[in-house]
Amino acid sequence: MSRAGVDERILHFLRETEGFLSGEELSARLGVSRTAIWKHIKGLRLKGYRINAVPAKGYSLLSPADLLAPMDIGSGLATRRVGREIICLKEIDSTNTHAFRLAEEGAAEGTVVLADTQTAGKGRLGRTWLSPPGVNLYCSVILRPPIAPLAACQLTFLSVVAVARAVEKCTTLVSEIKWPNDLLVSGKKVCGLLNEMNAETEQVNFVVLGIGVNLNMTAEQLGNGLRHPATSLMEEGGVAVDRVAFTRVLLEELDSLYDLFLTQGERPVREEWLARSDLRDRGVTVVMGDRVLQGVARGVDQFGALLVERPDGAVETVLSGDVTLQKRA
Repeated sequence: MSRAGVDERILHFLRETEGFLSGEELSARLGVSRTAIWKHIKGLRLKGYRINAVPAKGYSLLSPADLLAPMDIGSGLATRRVGREIICLKEIDSTNTHAFRLAEEGAAEGTVVLADTQTAGKGRLGRTWLSPPGVNLYCSVILRPPIAPLAACQLTFLSVVAVARAVEKCTTLVSEIKWPNDLLVSGKKVCGLLNEMNAETEQVNFVVLGIGVNLNMTAEQLGNGLRHPATSLMEEGGVAVDRVAFTRVLLEELDSLYDLFLTQGERPVREEWLARSDLRDRGVTVVMGDRVLQGVARGVDQFGALLVERPDGAVETVLSGDVTLQKRA
């Protein structure tokens, strides 16, 4: 059994045991020496797990560390593709940058890159994504869909719907999708997405899905200097969100939606996106650089472009911009 495998089994036994589990019992269950058990315990402590050791009693897991560790996220993960390999980093410039580089080097589809903090997190339109350590989810997923480059933008539907589902399963909060790729709770942003692609003329080589979710940021960490009002799931729900549990649910939902996309196309995912967006037939103001467009949203097309009916009755296709929704009458 590999070192990682032994670590995983030790954590499993400690989690299911009330009180202490002796080194002798762990040694017998795993078929390794008590000295080896102690070395593994020390290694787990260095990774942040709080393991108590008492002579004549053994070991106990004081509290589950809120660490993003491959063994915790990947063990028993109910996915077919996403999470095939999970890479957890303490600090990185950007999970998207790292994942993109791994994809260029041949990383398998479904590889997931997670980081505890980012020093240069990426947002849409060249903006930065605030990435303090220990509180949020910064995640990038490598996919290699057999689609044409024009269709790659459809994958944004998957990301935001997967996050919305995870929010519902892990909290009591209600979320709403805001075009093109934001998720709102109580009208404030909790999630941002950024997809980056490597493609040839007729085929996609890979797409990196970048997902950032504000899980446990405080109001002080969020600050007041952001472009749009932002919040975290903890601020809105009043309780901290288990980062490991949320990540597992998100990866499972993303995998399920990706399988649906590959077998049935973008339509069923887009329909769920629309149902969660409350966008159709809303008055909107779209800022596109120096131009401002006002009209009524009529949904999105198959590639995720916003369809806006202008006052003259013509429907304009909007590929990018900042949207403000007007209140319904």
